Amino acid sequence: MQDFLFYLNLGWEHIISLDALDHQLFVLALIAVYSYSDWKKILILVTAFTIGHSVTLALSILDVFRVPSDWVEFLIPLTIVLTSLDNIIMKNQKQTLMRANYYLALIFGLVHGMGFANTARVMIAKSQGIAIPLLGFNIGLELGQIVIVGAILILLFILLTIFKVNKKDWILFVSSGVFALSLKMTLERIPF
Repeated sequence: MQDFLFYLNLGWEHIISLDALDHQLFVLALIAVYSYSDWKKILILVTAFTIGHSVTLALSILDVFRVPSDWVEFLIPLTIVLTSLDNIIMKNQKQTLMRANYYLALIFGLVHGMGFANTARVMIAKSQGIAIPLLGFNIGLELGQIVIVGAILILLFILLTIFKVNKKDWILFVSSGVFALSLKMTLERIPF
């Protein structure tokens, strides 16, 4: 149980800490097109991200493949650039964009899972098996994402109902901000 709680906390910190801005921006870009009434769809969306993240993390820990960390650090913000750009380009095609985001969450979750792989490989190699550490980590990650999503949805509710912000303006504003921040991160991390 101690191992499970340790990895649960590690997963929580992986998404909630101040060092996790890239993951937080990705979640924000993914859910920017949804409304607070879409909370069930959003939970499925962040779970798709966690599944992709989990698959890559497990494969990396099992040493099925390795990707150089400088490439992973470049690819992670690139996924955020692409997601936010997709929001901007397709802002008038909400239903298509919402469907596409499920695939983006799953596929880009695979990339994000590589971001923690090297650390996890060293830590988990010391334990007997990978099931408990992976389960704990991914539950912690999922709980952290739910907290972030909850905070964003509360902000969205306030902006749309109290301040009467236009939904398309919200999508454009948030996606443009996320695009600018993630593009800066991407350019700073070019591995050449």
